[in-house]
Amino acid sequence: MDFELNDEQRHIRDVVRDFAQGEIAPRAAHYDETGEFPYDLVAGMARLGLFALPFPESVGGAGGDFISYCLAMEEVARADASCAITLEAAVSLGISPFVYFGTREQQQRWLGPLMAGEKLWAFGLTEPEAGSDAGGTQTRAVRDGDEWVINGRKVFITNAGTDISAGVTLTAVTGTQDGTKEISAIAVERATPGYTQAPKYRKLGWHASDTRELLFDDVRVPAGNLVGERGGGYRQFLQILEGGRVAIAALAVGVAQACLDASLAYSSARKQFGQPLARFQATQFKLADMGTQIELARLMTWRAAAAIDAGKSPAPYASMAKLHASEVATACANQAVQIQGGYGFMEESPVARYYRDVKVNEIGEGTSEVQRILIARHLLRPFEVLED
Repeated sequence: MDFELNDEQRHIRDVVRDFAQGEIAPRAAHYDETGEFPYDLVAGMARLGLFALPFPESVGGAGGDFISYCLAMEEVARADASCAITLEAAVSLGISPFVYFGTREQQQRWLGPLMAGEKLWAFGLTEPEAGSDAGGTQTRAVRDGDEWVINGRKVFITNAGTDISAGVTLTAVTGTQDGTKEISAIAVERATPGYTQAPKYRKLGWHASDTRELLFDDVRVPAGNLVGERGGGYRQFLQILEGGRVAIAALAVGVAQACLDASLAYSSARKQFGQPLARFQATQFKLADMGTQIELARLMTWRAAAAIDAGKSPAPYASMAKLHASEVATACANQAVQIQGGYGFMEESPVARYYRDVKVNEIGEGTSEVQRILIARHLLRPFEVLED
């Protein structure tokens, strides 16, 4: 078993690190304070080919592996979580449905500008009454000749309202199968009549990312906008979310690493009682715990990513990685603020931003509670104690 990265993976990590620390990190505080969308940084990530990174060349991708994508995600998040979630939502949630389930015509129509980072596509799953219970979808699509007529609402949707947002792939109830909801995935372009967007949410963190509610009032799209099989939307989105959880784990590792970076620098420079904070055992224990937990989260993320690269399902490793990494990031942010004391509580300190940004990692793309349920189901499956 080899835990070393290969030359290509190290190169991708180093190139993205240079860009993230040189271009993203110096602008992160500004975008966090103003809430402006970082179009210039998105363009920079596009120039590096990050939006096409984990996809095969046969559909216009860069042909990189998923581990490389996670390495890039970690480095971007280490500089700014808002930029990282913009990239993650565009790649894992926006582009992936077309790559894995789209028709050739859909791929030719939409993938070019999306992989080039010129346009962003959103992923519409969550609704006011359907969050962790994605099967509770209320949005409906009725077939009318050669069109689908869509009515409903989607909430907490990322990348839907920027100047370069092009559309959304949403889940909708398209009928019933054996008495249960038939849920399908349908692509809707942004300019379609009846498709409207609410103003940006005021969020605790991720201030520079675009998140808003979408409303659909008798929205008509061609029947050919069905992504994948009719009735296969729920299964497809669960598969997409597995890969997304691995990417969110990498994002969380990046923010946790930023917390450790800041803590090491501050505790080495800040003096109390005539010596650096880093000389005190209480501080050293905090740093040691942070470093250990971050490395464990990173290795768990790589384990899940390696399963994807091997063509296997990343479950349950995706849930384990997302659960552990997100909770480690929250703990590291808390300790980073504690080490910096009053200075860490000031918005001028980057750790204040990290503290606000990390919590959502325990919520988005499956809460920590949902991840624990999924992990437990996997562990208990051989014992059949969950069978009705």
